Amino acid sequence: MPSPTQTSNSTGSQKKTEPAIVHNEVLERATPDNIAVVVTLSSQRAQVKVGDETAIDAPVSTGQRAGWTPKGSFVIVQKEINHRSTVYGNFVSTEGHTVRSGVNSRKDIPPSGAAFVGAPMKWFMRLGSHLQDYTTVGMHAGKLPGYPASHGCIRLPEQVARLIFEKAKIGTPVMIVD
Repeated sequence: MPSPTQTSNSTGSQKKTEPAIVHNEVLERATPDNIAVVVTLSSQRAQVKVGDETAIDAPVSTGQRAGWTPKGSFVIVQKEINHRSTVYGNFVSTEGHTVRSGVNSRKDIPPSGAAFVGAPMKWFMRLGSHLQDYTTVGMHAGKLPGYPASHGCIRLPEQVARLIFEKAKIGTPVMIVD
């Protein structure tokens, strides 16, 4: 039996997390019609399941406060490769320089001559309770410090976010559990 492939996490001052594991022989059998994603908040891990088998087991970073990443049954309702947040990002000058980072477009007022630029959310998959429900929570590539640190989204290693994005379809089930 072939051994699983491990992917590395991004570097920096992070708490040690176990790397993503991709079981290629299972992933090869994954189709948009037979996969599901299970996110476990307590372990900060996500699994892509093909039936009862695990194709991908990866670290995640979810909401930094209890309840920011909702628990329950969801489906993917939107997919966008190069999505940008409409709430979190930076104020940027007309010359393209960051004037202030880490802002909330709903609360913070831009300095004169600056505009809001949303944070990048590559390989974005928005979640909803049904196909017409558009929550503010999604899964996307992002920083993985080894603990809950997002505003509610499920951050994934970039390679894993891309793999899920490519395999999933609108309607793919996503379970978020304790």
